[in-house]
Amino acid sequence: MKKLLSMLLALTLLCALAMPAAAEDTSARLEKVTQAVKTRLDLDTEAYEDFQGECYDEELAAIWYLRWQNGPNDSTLSIEALEDGTIISYRVNTDDAVPVYWRGDLPKFPEKQDASADRETAEAFLKKVLAANETASLKNRENMDRLNSTSSYFNGEILLNGVSSPMTCNITVENGKVVRFSRGVQANTFLGAVPDPKAAADQAKASAELREKLALRLAYVGADGEENQAVLRYLPETDLHTFYVDAHSGEVLDITELEKGMRYNGFTKNSMAEDAAAAPMATASGGDRGMSAAEQAGVEKLVGVLPTEKLDASLRAVAAYGLNGYTLASTSYTLETDYTATPIAKDAGGEEERTPVCRLRYVLAAEKSDKVEPSEDAVKSRTFTVDARTGEVRQMYSSTPWGRDAVLTEAQAREKAEAFVKEFAPGRTVTLKKSENDGESKAPYYSFSFSREVNGYPFENNYYNIAIDNQDGYIYALNYTWNEDMTFESPEGVITPAAARNAWADTYEVKLAYRLVPQALDGKEPVQALLIAQGVKSFYGLRLTYALSREDYCQGISAKTGEPVYPEKSAVNEEISYTDVKGHSAQADIEKLARYGIGYASSEFRPGKGMTQWEFVCLLASTEGQRLDPAAASKSERDSAYGTAYSLGALTRAERSDESPLTRGALVKMLLNAAGYGPAARLSGIYTCSYSDKASIPAGDLGYAAIAQALGMAKDTYGATRNASRADAASMLCRILERI
Repeated sequence: MKKLLSMLLALTLLCALAMPAAAEDTSARLEKVTQAVKTRLDLDTEAYEDFQGECYDEELAAIWYLRWQNGPNDSTLSIEALEDGTIISYRVNTDDAVPVYWRGDLPKFPEKQDASADRETAEAFLKKVLAANETASLKNRENMDRLNSTSSYFNGEILLNGVSSPMTCNITVENGKVVRFSRGVQANTFLGAVPDPKAAADQAKASAELREKLALRLAYVGADGEENQAVLRYLPETDLHTFYVDAHSGEVLDITELEKGMRYNGFTKNSMAEDAAAAPMATASGGDRGMSAAEQAGVEKLVGVLPTEKLDASLRAVAAYGLNGYTLASTSYTLETDYTATPIAKDAGGEEERTPVCRLRYVLAAEKSDKVEPSEDAVKSRTFTVDARTGEVRQMYSSTPWGRDAVLTEAQAREKAEAFVKEFAPGRTVTLKKSENDGESKAPYYSFSFSREVNGYPFENNYYNIAIDNQDGYIYALNYTWNEDMTFESPEGVITPAAARNAWADTYEVKLAYRLVPQALDGKEPVQALLIAQGVKSFYGLRLTYALSREDYCQGISAKTGEPVYPEKSAVNEEISYTDVKGHSAQADIEKLARYGIGYASSEFRPGKGMTQWEFVCLLASTEGQRLDPAAASKSERDSAYGTAYSLGALTRAERSDESPLTRGALVKMLLNAAGYGPAARLSGIYTCSYSDKASIPAGDLGYAAIAQALGMAKDTYGATRNASRADAASMLCRILERI
């Protein structure tokens, strides 16, 4: 087919101050950028039959989207680039690409990859696409090998003049070729030039100044792993500003304050979603056929539910809600978990208890005038979620026009919020934690957060968040959570605030890097003038700065030990390591599975233990990322793991028997069914095998036994009726995942 050249142009010019490049003939621009991209990447595009280019002249830079294609379902090459040919993203899809792994098919170990060769390929590609003053420090994004993958994934930060910058890159190498690449670019990240990389300010002085800006507060937090226990911890202040020190001048920069000038003019429209139309309350009647046990259990869940009239009356009786004049527009009854109380109530099976709630939506239409009809945006609404048996309010929010000047002051609104908390939560000690009231957003409310107070310290896990309408003083929004069963450690023996701050500061290092710093716009450059025309007062420029930096997130400082507290890392994303497999005959297989994230969320594998059906299902589910501890999994986790086994075809729902011992014959069947060998294994009269015990293998299982021998899952003896061990399962699963 003759090669076609087409171009779809979309110019979003918001005013006459568009960039000068827009004056150039568009087809010439496309030809120029296409040639620049091909030269930079050394591309041979003759094999592609179709090509198109799209351009978006954005405020900061012109972005070109180039696409080469052979057909609607064939290979494509997509590149995003700047006007000068700088590559922003690169993506290639070929018709011979590795098939996508879909759920319902047991994965395989990938063919052996040369990780060092993939890195060399990635680094060679980067040399083509990075500018002369840019380099990149790549890291492998994966903590472990991946099933069904022939790809290596890298990411890293882009260095400018050898110094860290806010720009990053990602690159994927598949079958020895780069197939995905993306990066941040200077043109649409910051304005102005890259500063001199040589620092003049004293780093030690900068460190002392930055440490001085740190501030902590002492508060109770939930103890890790203890549901109803709270401990004292020094936490960073929530409203703390971010500071940098200019590495050239030594000036301390308050980034939080500088970023306030970056807002756009105009009002923020309320985007809170409205409830769907009410569903009628469920009713049940036995009829002629009677009610099943399950149906009766479902009806029992709605016993004691109050009618809408009573719930409506209880809400209207609370003056603070301001429902006078509002019409009840819709109601819906549903079964939901009560998240206002902790710990969450559990049923007999360990699942979150779901209780009936009613959602009531009230509306108040704007009054008509001689000149203006009330618009949809002018309709005010209030939506309540209440306990359908008691009428207790669990949550409430409103919708009302934004952008109006406040009638109430913040002090007046705070007084109303405090009075409401005392009435709504009598006997509970709470203190005002913070108020979040941004005058520039023109929000129609003041927001206040009250936290529980114990021994003079806040426990922020228990709170009441209340918003007050700044026009009429009524409750605009309400949400809360509370746990009556909490116990709190004694405040005796806590370390001093100074010691805590020193420990907190020691978790950081002072790092020199290029960072984004807001700068006022003067309009002298066309790009700045375009931004100013849209209401932008300042935009980011690049400055060489010192700042506090750390690799890992730190939760705070233990008030009793003075040690930093770090969150536990997710087991799913970490390599598996067992303490009890060294020297076992199945060690190599167990550890190979572990490298790919397959195994148990436990420090022990227990290879000699006889395996139950559930323990095998748990192992099988880990091939899809569901890593569990068989002894600690909840009912929902068990059901989810079994759902994976069903979808893979390993067994049917009727065959589920969690604690049944698993025989070697049953183990082979499940694995071969999951791998797609089931239909072939069930063919009769075509198989033979050389097991020493082949005479004892049932005729219906002979196909499974023969395929298992061919794959190396079983060797001299089949042992169909013998109980399988965890080691047996690991070794057989390894052989299946190694299949060709």
